[in-house]
Amino acid sequence: MMASKVGYAGGIPERRVRPIWDAVDSRQYKNALKLATALLTKYPNSPYALALKALIVERMGKTDEALSLCRNAKDLLYKDESAHIDDLTLSTLQIVLQRLDQLDLATSCYEYACQKYANNLELLMGLFKCHVREHSYVKQQQTAMKMYKLVGEERFLLWVVCSIQLQVFCGDGGEKLLQLAEALLKKHITSHGLHESEALLVYISILEEQGKYTTALEVLSGKLGSLLVIEVDRLKLQGRLLARASDYVVAAETFQKVLESCPDDWEPFLHYLDCLSEGNMSGVFCKQEYTKSEGCNLTNLTGELIDSRLSNALSFVQRLQSVNGSDIRCPHLASLEIHRRRRLYQNINDETLMNNVLEYFHGFGHLSCFASDVESILHSFSLEEKIKLLEKLLEHQEVSSFFSMKAFGQFITVFKIRELLGTAFSLSESELLHSTIKMAQMYCKSLSLSKDLDPQESMHGEELLSMACNLLIQLYWRTKHLGFFYEAIMVLEFGLAVQSNVWQYKILLLHLYSQCTAIPAAYECYRKLEIKNILLETMSHHIRPQLLTSPFWSLLDNLLKEYLKFFEEYTKEAADLTFLAYQHRNYSKVLEFVKFGKRLVHSHWYLTAKLEASILQLKQLAQNLEEVEAFLESINFGCNFIEISNKEKLKSLTFNDDLHARPWWSPTSHENCLLGPFDESFHNVRENLLKGKEARLLQAIEKRSLIPRLVCLSIQNTAASFQETLESNGTSHDNKSNLELRSLLDQYAIILGLPFDDAVNMLTKLSDGQKALQDVNSEMIDWMNFAIFHNAWMISSHLGGSGGSKQGNSCWTTVESLIDKCVTQCLLSSELHSMCRWNTFPLLVQIVTESFAWHQLIIQSCIRMLHPMGRKKKKGGGLDRNQSPVLHAVRGSVDCLYRVIQDIRVWLAEKINMPEDEKLESLLTLVRRGEDHDSILPGSVLQIVEAAACLGERELRGESICESLQNWSSAEVARKIINSQNLQLLEFDRICNVKLTFLGALKHSF
Repeated sequence: MMASKVGYAGGIPERRVRPIWDAVDSRQYKNALKLATALLTKYPNSPYALALKALIVERMGKTDEALSLCRNAKDLLYKDESAHIDDLTLSTLQIVLQRLDQLDLATSCYEYACQKYANNLELLMGLFKCHVREHSYVKQQQTAMKMYKLVGEERFLLWVVCSIQLQVFCGDGGEKLLQLAEALLKKHITSHGLHESEALLVYISILEEQGKYTTALEVLSGKLGSLLVIEVDRLKLQGRLLARASDYVVAAETFQKVLESCPDDWEPFLHYLDCLSEGNMSGVFCKQEYTKSEGCNLTNLTGELIDSRLSNALSFVQRLQSVNGSDIRCPHLASLEIHRRRRLYQNINDETLMNNVLEYFHGFGHLSCFASDVESILHSFSLEEKIKLLEKLLEHQEVSSFFSMKAFGQFITVFKIRELLGTAFSLSESELLHSTIKMAQMYCKSLSLSKDLDPQESMHGEELLSMACNLLIQLYWRTKHLGFFYEAIMVLEFGLAVQSNVWQYKILLLHLYSQCTAIPAAYECYRKLEIKNILLETMSHHIRPQLLTSPFWSLLDNLLKEYLKFFEEYTKEAADLTFLAYQHRNYSKVLEFVKFGKRLVHSHWYLTAKLEASILQLKQLAQNLEEVEAFLESINFGCNFIEISNKEKLKSLTFNDDLHARPWWSPTSHENCLLGPFDESFHNVRENLLKGKEARLLQAIEKRSLIPRLVCLSIQNTAASFQETLESNGTSHDNKSNLELRSLLDQYAIILGLPFDDAVNMLTKLSDGQKALQDVNSEMIDWMNFAIFHNAWMISSHLGGSGGSKQGNSCWTTVESLIDKCVTQCLLSSELHSMCRWNTFPLLVQIVTESFAWHQLIIQSCIRMLHPMGRKKKKGGGLDRNQSPVLHAVRGSVDCLYRVIQDIRVWLAEKINMPEDEKLESLLTLVRRGEDHDSILPGSVLQIVEAAACLGERELRGESICESLQNWSSAEVARKIINSQNLQLLEFDRICNVKLTFLGALKHSF
């Protein structure tokens, strides 16, 4: 703590303050509050005493009282000229106000203090920190300049320069500001020089950003260059600047010096080769096959000059190989890359590159990184070359000894290469099954190699089970035999029993359990991944879509709250991290933290989480119209989401999902090839699916963002159409709302791919049976929602309102027909095959929990206006005659919802009440091999791992592995699947029961 006098804190003797801070630090807030209250009694006009009490009550959750105390402290600072102002008082206030999301108050306090004490460095640093929190880059620059002028320290000048860079790269500042930063640095260097390596790097970055590479090189080669103590770092920077200045020959020589010092650093190799070709070859170092013309266009050099330079490079790399021996990998990989580039430039299709790959395999094929090392090279091969290479690798595999660790690693690498190339898609089913069996056998044999490893270490050959699982799922996709699917789950659970820390197994299981509607088991796998902090942004896509369409609202609520909590905490802490980077003179991190924070703020997942949290709340409250209206008011009636979904704002969204770990059959959260027929070319089109993922996500966000506002307008306009005091044309306000509803329906229809009138016509065809529901199966929920909101618009347009027109009543009939048809199709599809049930169950849940909820709310709005509380009925208990057609339509819809939910509950009861032993036997029958060893049937791999689990061999495998295997059995895994599926059915049945009870009460209310 800092104070103006020794032994004082905020103008109060420290002996009186210390016990309060000790109590706060030990979380004894009641005791701290008692001491703070006594202190405030002793010093009633002390802003610090008020700030200290505010900090304590905020920690106790009394936010309103904390804010009031902070305002009182601020008033004292402003009004009482004798009030003690120091950084400790203001920083305590800042801590509280930051947690209360009142940064502007904290900033205003510091601004007042800095005006009062203009030359106080501590207060100016506090004000700078406030501007960092608010991302006020211009004010950061101004405040830092005041500090620089006050003390003339180099660090404050660099704070000014960083603030200018932030204006240029993260704000609205023009690039001319960089000239100002350069001039400031030049002036300081002339008078004081530079004393830190970070200062030199900032100066060079300013020059580099302006394209002044020659000037930057002069600075680096001058006296200031000595600030970079590590010679290799200086050479790397020099090489980069030379390449950007187009001095490629000298740049290549510079990178040669780097490689002689660091021969196992891959990045300088790429820069070195780029310089030789005088282009950015590493920028196109990707998965493509290039034509001759494309290869020539990568450089302006002649073929002879390129060949000469690459030959010299090859000689240099070979010299590095001989000097550093065979253990250093990068020189050997560089040799491959040189041959790849030579092939690309000269369009040579001989076997030189393939032979080099085989040679590299013999030296480094046992390493787990081999497949990723050669991935780009393999993708430059033609299909025939890929097949030939794989054949040669398989020949090597046949003659190798399995019991050699190096040979074992090469075995695994060959399987990885085949998976990478996608050649398994062209294998026969028997070949696939044979490979799967071989992988399982190798894994079980390799268990003895890991007996002495620590439980936290990776086991030898753990990739084999993942690859075996992938082949089993492909067999399931081809044959549609569910046994292969369940066998994959059991094999992966076997792997987790042996080694519980293999995240690849958990992710695969998560997706497989989700696929077979076992969401509780999938969520358990997700929790075991221990996804926290920034991983919530990049990895939650593995479970998010499944929870959004599941009946487990509490799990979805937990996921959304956990992410939103992380987001709020990070945005509050990000400024602290940025300020720490300033304080520790790590200026490159300043830019990194701010850019990352900007990317996170514009995350599509952040927008989706806020949106889905609101939609979830609407679904949960759907049985109570008044609570829904109150909630809609709390979210500005859904208007905020409409503003956010503006196409221009959607373009600024960022996509931070890490899709590399997703299973091959679901490359994005919107794609799942297992739901369709087998496609041998799927491996080739996978990249195209990844390219279109952002457009699909943006369209989904735009569509979902309309829901809260559509629900709100549907309720409001339906109610307004029944107002007895309205004229036939309605008031201007209601006309405006009605026009907005129509406009949103137009937008919704366009997202579905049709103009409004054509979309309405499509509804008629779907309800009349002229168009099959299968034609819109993937968008069935969207068409259902469109029909319901369109019905509300028709009511509010007085086509289906108090006038009870035939056109209006037909809209009610259209909705009822769609409800009947959609639910009937889902129930019938689920009886055809388990795979169909897996596909239709999430859709059925969405129809009941979303579409039915919106329809319920519109019905409640109609009933409330038809039969308001306290309104006297006419004699005979009936309502007005002119309202009876509408009443009839509403009754019909209530009856329709009640009937179909009853049908769903009957179907659910049939599944839930089936004896567990019967379900267990049915599932286990699917994975039992039987006596027919010639057919392509599941069970072979399971037999291998079951045999391994039964064998003792404690001395061979070790105590830990043997004890782990005692907890695994295929029957227990099958029971886990069944129980998880049953829990999902029970949860859905609970939701249906709540709706059925509500609709039953509604039927008797009018």
